[in-house]
Amino acid sequence: MSISDGPGEGSGAPGIPPSSPAAAPTPETQHPVRYAVDYPDRPLNRLTTGLRIFTAIPILIVAATVGGAGYMAGGVLFLAPLLMIVFRQKYPRWWFDWNRELLRFQNRVGVYVALMDDRYPSTDEQHAVHLDFEYPDAARDLNRWLPLIKWLLAIPHYIVLLFLYVGAIIAIVVAWFAILLTGRYPRGLFDCLVNVGRWHNRVVGYALLLVTDTYPPFSLAP
Repeated sequence: MSISDGPGEGSGAPGIPPSSPAAAPTPETQHPVRYAVDYPDRPLNRLTTGLRIFTAIPILIVAATVGGAGYMAGGVLFLAPLLMIVFRQKYPRWWFDWNRELLRFQNRVGVYVALMDDRYPSTDEQHAVHLDFEYPDAARDLNRWLPLIKWLLAIPHYIVLLFLYVGAIIAIVVAWFAILLTGRYPRGLFDCLVNVGRWHNRVVGYALLLVTDTYPPFSLAP
């Protein structure tokens, strides 16, 4: 077992495929924070699935170390961009890149822990997890004062997400048994977890990363 590292994403990350042509959102309705996970239409590794709570420990330590450093180093993920947007109407590009890559990495780890992919999470390749949002022109695309209250405006989402997280944990437990018995991830449970992840990432992009002023919809739809 090893932590895989491949070519960096900066050279051009793959686009996010819609889950199905009929469900694909139009550019006018698509939220700026886009998230999808490729369904593993193949037998999953039952051994690593059964031992996932142990095999995930090394990458969880890495995620806690990197993520913890990000949160502690001068408020890189939230406070520093907030101050720059408010006082300079600017979102430094390298802070944006850090935030996006860290969120992508955390999502890969989350998908692995949720048994949705049996490939060990890469520290830089997207694998089956696709998360993207555009770099904002802070002066044109972002309200300079809104970051001060976004965390407050998102409180209704925090409440809903608490219930969704409980449901997601139950779905993961059921999926664990299903994979051990059949080798397959039930598609309905998989899609449910993708939708919860999409909701979560939209709220994070809006309230914490501050990359968009588009309020997250109260919907599990793409």
